[in-house]
Amino acid sequence: MNHSVKTRKLSRTRRGRTALLRGLAADLIVKGKIKTTAAKAKELRPFAERLVSYGKRGTVSARRLAATSLGEPRAQVITKLFDELGPRFAERNGGYTRVIKLGLTKAGREESVIEFV
Repeated sequence: MNHSVKTRKLSRTRRGRTALLRGLAADLIVKGKIKTTAAKAKELRPFAERLVSYGKRGTVSARRLAATSLGEPRAQVITKLFDELGPRFAERNGGYTRVIKLGLTKAGREESVIEFV
């Protein structure tokens, strides 16, 4: 039994999971909507929402925290996070993302779309 385990392993090592979440979060910020498996979308949601909370703060320290969380991302990602998404969700107290289930693929995976509200 896995007591008090809150994250999914996603069949990866810790470094692999971190790299996966960073890449998915960067794509979500740039594109605004991505299609992935349901497990990955559910795991990405708190990670992305924390980044948007940093974007709402808008301080230099928040920029550094976001850049660290994303693993030195492209400047375009940080710019969009702080210049577009932060002000867009300024009045909202959480719940910045939405996960919509699309159903099973032929391979038997549950697919979902994760997007900003």
